[in-house]
Amino acid sequence: MNKLFVKENAFIITLVVSISFMLIFYLLSTLQLIQSSESMSLIGKASRWCERVNDGAFREPVNTLSNLGFMVAGLFILYKLTNETSFNEFSGLNKITILYGVAVVYLGPGSMMMHGTNTEWGGWADNLSMVMYIILPWLYNCYKMSGWTVNTLLKVYFLIVIFYAVMRALFGDGMGIGLNLFGVSIGLWVISEFLYKFWSPRMRFLSGFVGFLVLILFGTFPAEVFANLGEYWWIIFFWLPGILANKKPQGIRTYRWYFAGMVAYMSAFAIWLTGVPDSETCNPDTIFQAHGIWHLLTALATIFFFYHYRSEKLV
Repeated sequence: MNKLFVKENAFIITLVVSISFMLIFYLLSTLQLIQSSESMSLIGKASRWCERVNDGAFREPVNTLSNLGFMVAGLFILYKLTNETSFNEFSGLNKITILYGVAVVYLGPGSMMMHGTNTEWGGWADNLSMVMYIILPWLYNCYKMSGWTVNTLLKVYFLIVIFYAVMRALFGDGMGIGLNLFGVSIGLWVISEFLYKFWSPRMRFLSGFVGFLVLILFGTFPAEVFANLGEYWWIIFFWLPGILANKKPQGIRTYRWYFAGMVAYMSAFAIWLTGVPDSETCNPDTIFQAHGIWHLLTALATIFFFYHYRSEKLV
């Protein structure tokens, strides 16, 4: 048994778990054992993400099955890492790379449980999968610019995941404190990448202001933020990477993969905005659902970001 659960089998184990999940999820969904009575009342109506709610195995078939893109992307990453000679910390099978690949895979089941069941617990699973992915890149960047060990990185990662899972279950989206951890983590990721590229003692302080550029990119301007500081109190986290990054990184990265990932993600986000019932482009009955395209493009982005971190070379 011990020989089965070794890092060399990460791809095979994840593949078996993924197939098992799909079979069990399909069976339970077909038997209508995991859908809520509330979702039954929505059958025939357009869902929050445009697609018409179905009385079949999955409430939103296209938006559910398009999440296979994440599972394929994550499995591709793990397969790529298998039997690979390590050339940096994002190559070969190790604790960090396996965690990244598994986090990408879980984006699929997490979102499937939400779109397939239209339940509160499905929404929790979806949000948890998103957070499990998005916090890893900025924590990894902080690890590269601090005295953290790999085990410290993993402890911080799982503490945040457990904290979020409990708080999201108890208090909903804002965890009872008005904090969208997924959204804030997008900013922290961009800030930490900026700091990795331009690290200096002064930039440790200035990097926090990059977060406001990210807010502007998503349509929130500083005037609104400072007029509603009670709502936007979480901007203080913009300086977290600078506080943690107490030493200059020892490597350089090729940013073409990072920008490719950002283009894929922002394109997906633009399409995501159209995938709502009040959008003029919403067609609840087409197989070309905007939200499904969002899933596929963001899955592609995770592969681009994977190659970004693999581009790192020591100097």
